[in-house]
Amino acid sequence: MSTPAPATPRTIVIVSAGVSEPSSTRLLADRLAQKTLELLHTRSIDATVRTVDLRTLVADIGQATVLGIRSENLRAAIEGLTTADAVIAATPVYKAGISGLFKSFIDVLDDDLLIAKPVALAATAGINRHSLVPDEQMRPLFAYLRALVTPTCLFAAPEDWADRALSERIARAATEFAAIVASGVSA
Repeated sequence: MSTPAPATPRTIVIVSAGVSEPSSTRLLADRLAQKTLELLHTRSIDATVRTVDLRTLVADIGQATVLGIRSENLRAAIEGLTTADAVIAATPVYKAGISGLFKSFIDVLDDDLLIAKPVALAATAGINRHSLVPDEQMRPLFAYLRALVTPTCLFAAPEDWADRALSERIARAATEFAAIVASGVSA
């Protein structure tokens, strides 16, 4: 009886539009990534996580939007998404909408870049009234890009960080995300 071949290692890229340091948006994405890695490990799948912090690419994204010129740093970030097996997309919410920085980055991507790529969505805001932003604004955006979005989106307001329910939502989203990533569907 032969031993099954080990699963191909997976790469998950976090795209975080959080601008503060530390960033609650990045923290939420990191928690989702960590739980996903744990779940993939239980399936004997090695995975790594890379992060694209959009706050470091503000000028590059602006230049690409206005002039159509992609800097080396922006090209590297986009190439990271191209070669990724899955993406965690995380944005803060401002004035009841996704971050302009986040949307501007998505706007410079090729429409075919994320086809069949698993994507988990996460958003943070100063108040919980914005909890539907991931489903109402991010999900249609990624549907347009033909990505495979997990059923559970994450949202966290300041009061959620001390609530056990956030950890439960992260676990549910990570379980869904890990199952899709493990399937190898993006290949």
